[in-house]
Amino acid sequence: MTSSGPIGAGSPVKLPTAAPGSRGRVTLQIIADRLTVSTATVSLALRGSPLVAEATRSRVQQMAREMGYSYNRSAASLRTDRTNILGVGFHDITNPYFAELLAAIEETTTANGRSILLGTYGEDLERQDRVLNTLKEYRPDGMILCAAGGSTPETFAHLIAAGVPIVQLSREISTDLDFVGSDDRHGTILAMEHLIGLGHRRIAFICANQGISTGRNRYLGYCEVLGRYGIAVDPSLVYTGYGTRENGSKGIQTVLDAPDPPTAAVCMNDLAAFGAMLGLRHRSREAGIDFSIVGCDDVQEAAQWYPALTTIRNFQDEMGRKSAEFLISRITEPGAPPRRLLLTPALVIRGTTTPPRS
Repeated sequence: MTSSGPIGAGSPVKLPTAAPGSRGRVTLQIIADRLTVSTATVSLALRGSPLVAEATRSRVQQMAREMGYSYNRSAASLRTDRTNILGVGFHDITNPYFAELLAAIEETTTANGRSILLGTYGEDLERQDRVLNTLKEYRPDGMILCAAGGSTPETFAHLIAAGVPIVQLSREISTDLDFVGSDDRHGTILAMEHLIGLGHRRIAFICANQGISTGRNRYLGYCEVLGRYGIAVDPSLVYTGYGTRENGSKGIQTVLDAPDPPTAAVCMNDLAAFGAMLGLRHRSREAGIDFSIVGCDDVQEAAQWYPALTTIRNFQDEMGRKSAEFLISRITEPGAPPRRLLLTPALVIRGTTTPPRS
C-alpha cells in the first residue's frame, strides 16, 4: 500500500534500493557519496572505530544496511594476504565427540576475529582429497585437520606445498606438523587397570583399528596392561572396526560367542560403548549388573545414558581450544618448530562397571 499524502507517523518510508543487476556492487565510495563523507570515515565507521563520532557511525551503518552493502572479503584478502578464514577438515561430525571439538574451535576462532570453513569426508581417502582441495581453493589462513583412516604423511603434501599451515587434531599422521590430542595409550591403561582392579581377567577390546593413531595407541595400552598382569591377548576377544554404534553392537555380540567369553570390555570410543550396551540387551544382559563396559571420550551423552557410562575423559573442549590457538600461533610464526600437545585423560567411573559375577 502507498500513500499520496506527506510522510508522517505511520506513513511508509521508501528505502534506498540498488539498481537492477547491481548485487554486490555497493562500495564504500557510493556510501560516502550518499552521506557526503570520506571513504576512510565510512571504512572506520563500519568497523565500529571510536575515531568516528557515534552519530556518524550510526548514519553510515544504517545506510550500509539499507543499501545492502556487504564486506568484500576476497578483495580484502588480496590486499592483506589474509582471509581470516580457518579451514576445518573432519572425518565425522555425527559423532558428538567431534561436534564438541568443533564447538570449542569455533568459540576460540570467533574470539580471535576469525571464521571457520568446515569440510567433512568420512573415512574416505578420495573424498578427503577432494574436500581438502576445495578448502584450499578458499585460501584459508590455515587448517585444523582430523585425518581419515589410512591417511599418511603424503596425504597433506599438497597443502604443505601450497604453504597452508596445518594443525593435526586427535589423529596424528606426521611428526613434522603441529598436533593436539589426548594420551590415548594412557587412557586405555586407566580403563584396564580399573577393570582388573574389579577382578576382571577376560576383557574384550571393541572396535580396534590399526589404521588411525588413536586406535593404535588405545590398543597398545590394552595389550600393555594385559602383559603386565601375565594375561595373554586372546584374538577372539578383539573386534576390529571403526568406533560406531553399529560396530559396538556387533562387536560385543561377537566376543560373547567366543569359546571363553569376556566379563568386561573396553571400547574404542563412547559411540562403540553405547552400541555395546544395546548389544548386551539383545543378549538379555545389562552393563553394570552382569557385564562391565568402559568407553572413551566422555561425550555429554555418556552421563545421560542408563546406566551412565564409565568412560575416559579426553577433555575435548580443551583440545579444540588448543588446536585453534596452535593454528593462530602457527600462522603468525610459520617458521617455528612443530609443537605437540598430549592432554592427560582421566577415568570417570559411573554405572557400567562392576565386579564379575562369580
